[in-house]
Amino acid sequence: MMKSRVFVILGAFGLVAALAGCSGTAGPSSADSVPADETTDGSSIASDDAQVSDTGDAAASTCTEEIGTLEMWVDDSRVAALAGAVAAFKDEQCVTVNLVRKNFDDLRADFLSQVAAGEGPDITIGANDWLGEFKANGVIAPIDISAVSSELTPAAVHAYTSEGQTYGVPYAMENIGLVRNNALVSETNATTFDELIAEAKAVGTDYTILVQVGDKGDAFHMYPIQSSFGAPIFETDPGGDYTSTLGMAGDGGHAFAEYIAKLGSQGVLSVDINDSVAKDQFKAGKAPYIITGPWNTSGDESFLDAGMDITVLPIPSAGGQSAAPFLGVQGFYLSAKSENTLLAQMFLVDYLTRADVQLDLFKAGGRRPASEEAQADPVIANDPIMAGFAAAAADAQVQPGIPAMNQVWVPLGQEQADLISGKASDPAGTWDEMITNIADAIAKSAQ
Repeated sequence: MMKSRVFVILGAFGLVAALAGCSGTAGPSSADSVPADETTDGSSIASDDAQVSDTGDAAASTCTEEIGTLEMWVDDSRVAALAGAVAAFKDEQCVTVNLVRKNFDDLRADFLSQVAAGEGPDITIGANDWLGEFKANGVIAPIDISAVSSELTPAAVHAYTSEGQTYGVPYAMENIGLVRNNALVSETNATTFDELIAEAKAVGTDYTILVQVGDKGDAFHMYPIQSSFGAPIFETDPGGDYTSTLGMAGDGGHAFAEYIAKLGSQGVLSVDINDSVAKDQFKAGKAPYIITGPWNTSGDESFLDAGMDITVLPIPSAGGQSAAPFLGVQGFYLSAKSENTLLAQMFLVDYLTRADVQLDLFKAGGRRPASEEAQADPVIANDPIMAGFAAAAADAQVQPGIPAMNQVWVPLGQEQADLISGKASDPAGTWDEMITNIADAIAKSAQ
């Protein structure tokens, strides 16, 4: 199937002859890795970035003439995972992909500034909630994934879709869930958040349910509780796309505000619990439950790495509606300034969506693949932790990627922190004030 897609694309552009020196050999393999010493300084990037040469074996490759080169920005943890796809693309299509290591925290701003200046990579890794800002600034181009969209989880595709066009190729999904310490509690019968608190209190540990808040709040981790009150951050249009109209105003928002203020006064929620404190206290057996994501369950210094016996469950509703977490999606964007759009699209669609490639990325990052074939692989299908997070995401809402979301995170998080700490003594009043301020900020940002 992959070859038919490739040659349809190339035939439309009259490039079949250019590939005469290439042959279709074996697909990517996780055994093809990027040696740590194969790095040089990237000439068009910051001096602290490292450009990794392609990993195709010249002696083994049947490619006789290179037809192009692509540059792709990735974070360090995914360089080795992408090496197989890079090698296969070089061997099968005679195109070199230079992977450039970037600090993930710098990717978004660097891509914006460099592409706007006519520089930067052809492709970058990036989260779906960057889409709105990238699109508004004209730094990304649409990607035609129609040939493979049916092979990907619909929500993951939707996460990179705006106004009917797809701007990213998804490879992984993540969400939070309720993680239980089975050494403290072997069974959970609660169907509501209040019942869960009661069951957790009966255990007699220092904490009941650890939820990271911190002095600035954490709107991401609090969202399942908020959504259960029917207070989504934004309203959606008939097609399911987010609008910039706030959906958390009114009774639902008021009820949520009053609820978390109550939990703060009871000591269930606390601004003293930030991400590191929550993780450390759970690992120390000080709470039977924590609301967190796969970044804390698997991998180095995780709960499983510490030898903990854990189960991942859906988060019970606090407000009567489904406690829907955000679904965050990771994927790849195509630069609007790429001079190799055809080749970049081919690599994105025909290689980075392949099940074996997405399995390699899963092994590197511990996030569920967007590829449904990869999800069916025994490595994932038989993993109870992944199954638990998938169940917790049954009603998940795609994390908003519209520009208006940039005006929400900080004030919403701070309002939640103030309610939990008791600093905001009038939950409904301060919530309404926050809504007004956010709406004004969204209106000004759109001018």
